[in-house]
Amino acid sequence: MTHTVDLNSDLGEGFGRWTLGDDDAMLDLVTSANVACGFHAGDPSILRRVCASAAERGVAIGAQVGHRDLAGFGRRHIEVDPAELVDEVIYQIGALDAFARVAGTRVRYVKPHGALYNAAAVTPVTADAIAEAVALFDDSLALVGLAGSELLRAAGDAGLAAVSEAFADRAYTPDGLLVSRREPGAVLEDPAEVARRCVQLVRHGTVTAVDGSTIRVAAQSICVHGDTPGAVDIARAVRRSLADAGITVRPFADPP
Repeated sequence: MTHTVDLNSDLGEGFGRWTLGDDDAMLDLVTSANVACGFHAGDPSILRRVCASAAERGVAIGAQVGHRDLAGFGRRHIEVDPAELVDEVIYQIGALDAFARVAGTRVRYVKPHGALYNAAAVTPVTADAIAEAVALFDDSLALVGLAGSELLRAAGDAGLAAVSEAFADRAYTPDGLLVSRREPGAVLEDPAEVARRCVQLVRHGTVTAVDGSTIRVAAQSICVHGDTPGAVDIARAVRRSLADAGITVRPFADPP
């Protein structure tokens, strides 16, 4: 059996003089770039630079939409009226798509960030609002969400391509959700351990949860966070281990 998988990362997450992660190094390793759209991180110059760098490398560009929360990096839960959330998601996709088009490409998919991602995984009204926004903007865009989540259900209901995602460097609960970042051990930082998990995910469709149980996780794309300590080393170890295992890494949405 031939195994393939997409490798994505959250990029463009600086703001002004504040930088986070090594976008260019990560773009040499991943096949899809979830680019911050200015609400939780990112500014116009950063958006343009990352889009241009991704286009040069043939990396697919995705809009990483989040809450309007620069101070909290989009990781704080915010109650937003569903109709307002639809508008905010459309706004963010449009901003990034403008810079992608300037770079000679376009946005290919949408993925929520942080607290919005977690809410969309379990809250139908949030998931439906995000899917509605994507469909209104461009129903050819894919919507990326946690495997087995409400967001993927909403994507299917809206007629969108639903792309299931797993996380290379995040711990899982026994019910398939992500362990809260407030809990110890929520983020994995050992490159060898993360690389082994990724091969297991692709080959067997499973991951070991924090209680030691094995859970099913069917993923078309694996996220390696760009802001994790040692992110580049982790991504490099993942690429090497996937190649050694005979697994092809390519974007789920090929750039035009």
